[in-house]
Amino acid sequence: MRVNFKGEDADQREAQEFLGKAFLGAMFLIAIILLTQFNSVYSTILILSAVIMSTIGVFIGLIITGQTFGIIMTGVGVIALAGVIVSNNIVLIDTFDQLYKREGKPLVEAILRTGAMRLRPVFLTQITTVLGLLPMMFQMNIDFLTREVSYGAPSTQWWVQLSTAMVFGLTFATTLTLVFTPCALMLRHKWKDYKWSWLWPWHKRSGGEP
Repeated sequence: MRVNFKGEDADQREAQEFLGKAFLGAMFLIAIILLTQFNSVYSTILILSAVIMSTIGVFIGLIITGQTFGIIMTGVGVIALAGVIVSNNIVLIDTFDQLYKREGKPLVEAILRTGAMRLRPVFLTQITTVLGLLPMMFQMNIDFLTREVSYGAPSTQWWVQLSTAMVFGLTFATTLTLVFTPCALMLRHKWKDYKWSWLWPWHKRSGGEP
């Protein structure tokens, strides 16, 4: 004998499987595009790790607002969130590569200049997206014809989980982009220096490549 749950439980499992495959497929396509453009496995892993860690902000937002994890709407919010996070990290890493690799700036100066040059675009992306989704998160319905503002309308309840996931996830991911990404870029080059100094102790004294 086999017992299978039908109805809403079956639909939820199907939606979970579909969104899981869609998320993995999206990450795979993003990884292929990043790998071909940056020609760097480390930069690709760094950007994708920021997308995965942004889900921490999504769960924090659901806990703060007291909402449940909706498979469909929260999952769609996480997938939509990945696009914004990837674009912010691409802008940051591309500017760093231009300053450090092409213009030959020192490592620390290149990282500081990258943060200063891209601080406003990253913040503008985050602020405009968050402010645009706040009415949906607070279930605000604005009727421009009658000039009435209502809260908790049935038409707004469907989008609450999606907007909450994007608002808190993007807010958390912005901190990751401006703090974690520059630190990870510094760590990569520090690790290279440490590796060469450990394998070839005379490398720092000679100042040349082994």
